[in-house]
Amino acid sequence: MAKESMKARERKRQKTVEKYADKRAALKAAGDYEGLQKLPRNASPVRLHNRCELSGRPKGYMRQFGLSRINFREMALAGLIPGVKKASW
Repeated sequence: MAKESMKARERKRQKTVEKYADKRAALKAAGDYEGLQKLPRNASPVRLHNRCELSGRPKGYMRQFGLSRINFREMALAGLIPGVKKASW
């Protein structure tokens, strides 16, 4: 389980990206790279990292479900994810 501070930092980055999205797009369209450099570093969407919604785990993230592989497996086996079942052949 990730530390709460790491999860909070990621949420803060997400808010910053959303806040400056329009301004970044306008500066990029105008080709004003000096203006882009004056924005906060965390305003860049490249700095975001996908994390599991439940545990905050940064690795083994499944984009389609927003969960780490571990939480996905537990929930799928418990039948909590609709349309997902264990493969057998």
